[in-house]
Formats: sequence, C-alpha cells, structure tokens
Amino acid sequence: MGMRVGLASLSEATIDKLHADPPLVWSAVAPDDPEAVARARGAPKRPGLLARLFGARVEPTAPPAVAGLVLGEGEGDVGDLDKAWHGIHYLLTGTAWEGDPPLNFLVTGGREVGDEEVGYGPARTFTPAETREIAGALAALSDEQLRARFAPQEMMRLEIYPEIWDRDPADDDTLGYLMAYAGQLRAALASVVERGHGLLVTIT
Repeated sequence: MGMRVGLASLSEATIDKLHADPPLVWSAVAPDDPEAVARARGAPKRPGLLARLFGARVEPTAPPAVAGLVLGEGEGDVGDLDKAWHGIHYLLTGTAWEGDPPLNFLVTGGREVGDEEVGYGPARTFTPAETREIAGALAALSDEQLRARFAPQEMMRLEIYPEIWDRDPADDDTLGYLMAYAGQLRAALASVVERGHGLLVTIT
C-alpha cells in the first residue's frame, strides 16, 4: 500500500472536539468503521520498557461501547495524495522534511491530535485561518514554478519517498504524476476554504 497523505475538511468546532478528546479523531479518519473510536478507547496501554524486560504483558480487553463523533454537513474526506505527497512537499519547500510555514504543512506544522497514532504518527489539524493561509500560499505558486523545482537527482539524494524520481520520463512520467496530485491538492484546499473549515492531515 505504501505511505499516503489524507486530507479532511473539518469545522473549527469539530477540530476543538478532537483536541479535547483525541480518540474521536477516528470518526474523521475512518468514518466507515463505527468501532474505531471504541477500539481506541479500549486499547490497553503498553508497559514501559523496564516492565517489558521483566515480563509484563498487555492483557487484551474488550473495547467499551462508545459513540463516535457525527461529522456535520460538508465535513470529512476531501481526498488523498497517494504516494505523491513527499514529492509535492519537495516542490513546495525544496527540503525533505523541513521548510517554512505555511507550505511545509504536508509533513509538519499544525497541532497534533493528542498522541493518538493513526498511521505514521498522530493526525494534525490546521485552523480555518491557517488553512486559508496555506491555500493562499499555494495559489501564489504557478504550475510552471512547481515544475521548475523538480530536481530528480537531488530528490533521490534526499530520499524523497517513494524514490522513483530518476526514472526515464518516457517510461514513467513522475513529474506529471506529481503535478496531477498537486492539482488535486489545490482543488481540495479551495474546497475546504470555501466551506470555512480547517484541515486535518494524516499520514497512513
């Protein structure tokens, strides 16, 4: 399957609820799994390292019956970036894992939703104001500018996932792949901003 970045549109009120009660994030991350929140609440805590060395075990427990969060109108998934997310981050920032806000939002920044692991780390949220800033910064970059930043050898040196960038364009148009998903990212952000929502970002 590989690593993918997912994007969801959430109202500021919903974002506040997630931070007040992090297991509720599963209502946004896995809306088709009604037991996800219950499993998150019922997950036993792992013993510390020393306890595990001395034989402590985690006993399975049945998750409690618990309601999830009902998302409002217009809230929820607005798409994912497949495996293009890291390459897009590079086009936006010129870095592997750093970069200046707000254009580094795909891999860092925002506010983590507790310590609830939803894949590769916790989900991160951006307020409606922060999301407008992200969308504005992206809109200020033309497709031509993004294309000019494509540097296959440097991307391979920096181990930009999924490390396919030096393939022969005649066989695999990796720049075209990135630009197609960059277009989807533009559309997703415009949709979130139009709704007056904030953004939830996950790496799964």
